[in-house]
Amino acid sequence: MGMTLFDSPSFANHEGVHSVFDEKTGLRAIIAVHSTARGPAVGGTRMWNYASSAEALEDVLRLSKGMSYKNAVADLEMGGGKSVIIGDSRTQKTPELFAAFGRCVDTLGGIYYAAEDVGVSVADIAEARKVTPYVLGLSDGPEASGDPSPVTAEGVFRSTLLAARRLWKQDDLTGLTIAVQGIGHVGGYLADKLHAAGAKLVMTDVNTALLSEVAARTDAEVVAPDAIYDVKADIYAPCALGATLNPQTLDRLTVKAVVGAANNQLATPDIGQKLFDRGILYAPDYVVNGGGIINVASELNARNSGGAYDPAWVEAKLSRLMETLEEVLDRSAVEKRPTHEIADSIAEARINAARDLKAEQRKAA
Repeated sequence: MGMTLFDSPSFANHEGVHSVFDEKTGLRAIIAVHSTARGPAVGGTRMWNYASSAEALEDVLRLSKGMSYKNAVADLEMGGGKSVIIGDSRTQKTPELFAAFGRCVDTLGGIYYAAEDVGVSVADIAEARKVTPYVLGLSDGPEASGDPSPVTAEGVFRSTLLAARRLWKQDDLTGLTIAVQGIGHVGGYLADKLHAAGAKLVMTDVNTALLSEVAARTDAEVVAPDAIYDVKADIYAPCALGATLNPQTLDRLTVKAVVGAANNQLATPDIGQKLFDRGILYAPDYVVNGGGIINVASELNARNSGGAYDPAWVEAKLSRLMETLEEVLDRSAVEKRPTHEIADSIAEARINAARDLKAEQRKAA
């Protein structure tokens, strides 16, 4: 007998897990709602050719809980959720598929808002938008927040400055070498900001054409993808795949800090402890890269207020996120605990406070 949903270690008290199917389009998707304590669950939609539905379930549960923490740590009035569509995004995408997905999201009545993620574009989300209001990340209309990458990059940049202030007592990045892994969407914007602040960059990416273009304008040294871990650098900025901090790479890093845009940078939680033991400042990924979801949240905010996209609101939330990062680093030093554990406990405290308040209000009613 196989494992059931409730036995999965990733189940983590999800409020709801919805398996959805549409016969006509062949849509097979799972929508996971981890928490709505702080507001409607918000999280991207990933289209991936999973080997099995069990693998898809595991992924969506993990990612959905991660969104609860990310949204709470960014102090957004949103809970966490995620959806995955099982299929090949290169060959199986149709407007009808995303309309069917939109109808499934719509049946949840607004407890979950979908946005784009791996394998899903703004255009795909726009198809879903035709049948449901419960999607975010639009490219047109007054509330549209557009591409979140520049805001994500700005958050990563400010986090890097914060690390530099703590470790080297300097207000810019002059004289510091930063190893940037992945200069795709966010990494390109980030490289420009780091370069402008005086950093010496060493970079890699699998897309060699883009790599040489960004390297040229940022005076960067280019290395092969695997060589990035061996670069004599002050800061490592993982901005590509997840799990690049693992037993194979740890001993190769000579950096004093890790500050990057990638999701799920720690292959396993104990890597966070190992970084801490080695005196490497690890700025927790979902704190550092929260700019993107703040940008998406601005859309929900605009829609709820009947207003338009508000850069000042985004800026206020980004500043607040940096205060939270300061708190994470301060507490890590005082409590002698790894930063990822501190970030989790801050997120949990905020989620639990909201949940308790809701329970009180229900009793009062």
